[in-house]
Amino acid sequence: MTHRHPSQLNRHVRRKRGAILFVVLVVVVMITLSAFAFTELMFIENKAAHLTGRQIQARNVAESGVAMLSVFLEQEQELIEEQGGIYDNPDLMRGILVHPDPDAESRGRFSILAPALNADGSIEGIRFGLEDESARVNLNALLMMEQQSEGAGKTLLLALPGMTEDIADCILDYLDEDDEPRDFGAEFEYYNTLDTPYNPKNGPLETVEELLLVKGVVPELLFGRDTNRNGQVDEHEWATSPNMDQAETEMLSLVPDLGWSSYLTLVSMEKNYATDGQPKIYLNEEDLQTLHNNITAIFPAEYADFICAYRIYGSNSNGSSGNSGGGGQNVNSVQLDLSQQGQTQITNILDLVGASVPVQNGTLQSPFSDDLISMSTYLPELLDNMTINPSPVIPGRININQAPYEILMGIPGMDEEIVSLILEQRIPTPDPENPITRHETWILTQGLVTLDQMKTLSPFICGGGDVYRAQVVGYFEDGKAFSRHEVVLDATQPQPKVMLWRDLTELGRGHPLEVLGVELGMDDGQID
Repeated sequence: MTHRHPSQLNRHVRRKRGAILFVVLVVVVMITLSAFAFTELMFIENKAAHLTGRQIQARNVAESGVAMLSVFLEQEQELIEEQGGIYDNPDLMRGILVHPDPDAESRGRFSILAPALNADGSIEGIRFGLEDESARVNLNALLMMEQQSEGAGKTLLLALPGMTEDIADCILDYLDEDDEPRDFGAEFEYYNTLDTPYNPKNGPLETVEELLLVKGVVPELLFGRDTNRNGQVDEHEWATSPNMDQAETEMLSLVPDLGWSSYLTLVSMEKNYATDGQPKIYLNEEDLQTLHNNITAIFPAEYADFICAYRIYGSNSNGSSGNSGGGGQNVNSVQLDLSQQGQTQITNILDLVGASVPVQNGTLQSPFSDDLISMSTYLPELLDNMTINPSPVIPGRININQAPYEILMGIPGMDEEIVSLILEQRIPTPDPENPITRHETWILTQGLVTLDQMKTLSPFICGGGDVYRAQVVGYFEDGKAFSRHEVVLDATQPQPKVMLWRDLTELGRGHPLEVLGVELGMDDGQID
């Protein structure tokens, strides 16, 4: 048996103890690192959960803004105007406090924004209010306009900066039901020869983005430079992307800064019922006795007599010979057989202005004089209560009080002189003290156009629609959590409803906090 020297044994024990100590240290380090990693992970998870919770809160704050808009639009027009209106109302739509708290991190607000127009009718900057969808071109109404006046839809499209005849024809071919291509258009045969074939829509679009399926339409044309969709071109968006080729760069120089999408809609509409919510008097009512009764319930009997006589005998101005047997002398009254069918349809309320009707005992003159002062008095009442369209809503007409210059120039019957005068004199929303501003006919009574010009324009224009678009931003004052949404609200019915809700949060907050509105101090409650 071999015996170790005591010194050797001590060295062996020391080495063994050293190895154990090293192992213990490694284990301690590993446990410490694991604990640190676990703590860091828990911290990150807690932070993520906190941010997720705050993001949900920010969305709830934005939803509060949408709910406020719905309630606001549900009120009578008079009350809306008393509270500042819908066009630019920072007191009601900028930095509205939803969740008060001494700590900025927990102080939640919402702001409601829309593009602003400058005096030249160009989009420039933002305002705190709603955008009337009727200030845009309604793609789904283009074919209807083409039926009213040949080429009207194409004329409106060609007014968009950078639009070409080829693309305009392709858009109309994509929408119409037939498979016959227009002169510069494309139909079924073209789309089915693509690498990934598909059929043209041949019907109404569901989103403006569907235009990207149309031959010739590319993102640069549709969206312009506004990549974050905040309604203005930010400093970083002016820089050309290094990935763009020369053709794409040239396209950006042709289209509006915000692209065609800022000029287009699918849902513009206006209410076609009286201010008290009752149906308007339908002037082409088949039962003339009912028509006469409806008119006399609101207006003088002479209005009802003339309109029913017009329906029976037509107008001298339209070349109708009627059944006159009175040698053409003017008469003040007429006996009407209201049991008979009306032979004439009224295609424009303005056709009643200054007209005359051949009746049995002579000529019945219109009670609606064509002098400007008289028209300023009776036209608001007629347009508030009468219609030639039985539908409760009218789609597609363009709001001349808010539409950009380019769209105004594309309206059939418009010219540079008329558009310049409109831009000089228009106000974005009706003046409560001046009823004529509720309707497009203010340009007639103000002498900007003649009666004949107004008749040409009236099927395509209006004084304001009832579907509105806005961006609603919910945010906390520390800037760490926000939620941005684009919404479209339909106020053509008693209880407004959301027609479109698009989450834009991934594109950023869109605007600095000082623009959206933050609180300077809890004591004074001021808004920066």
